[in-house]
Amino acid sequence: DTMQFLTCDVNTYCIGICASMGSVLLTAGTKGKRFALPNSHVMIHQVSGGAQGTAADVERTVEFMYSLKRRLNDVLAHHTGKTAKEVEKDADRDNYMSAEEAVSYGLVDKLLENKKELSKPKES
Repeated sequence: DTMQFLTCDVNTYCIGICASMGSVLLTAGTKGKRFALPNSHVMIHQVSGGAQGTAADVERTVEFMYSLKRRLNDVLAHHTGKTAKEVEKDADRDNYMSAEEAVSYGLVDKLLENKKELSKPKES
């Protein structure tokens, strides 16, 4: 939420691997300013965790996990242009994507081939 409330652009970069919640943060950057290096990878998956305690406590935790799963699928869908159903299917298991696949999926906007692409163009 914080990234969406900022008035400035938020550039995000995948350097190495952005996995799990890291992929959500990567994708929540400003459209057009979400980048990946050529040999990096992005991994999305469904919520995971554990629960212990009374049966009632475990049940509440499971309910929360399903709620969080739906919410995160909606967030990824919003930022990628996919439907929540598509994201749910694609994130059912650990889904590792190359940088190129992450661009195709809509998780990032562009591969950075060299560091010159990082510098702002000079204004005349």
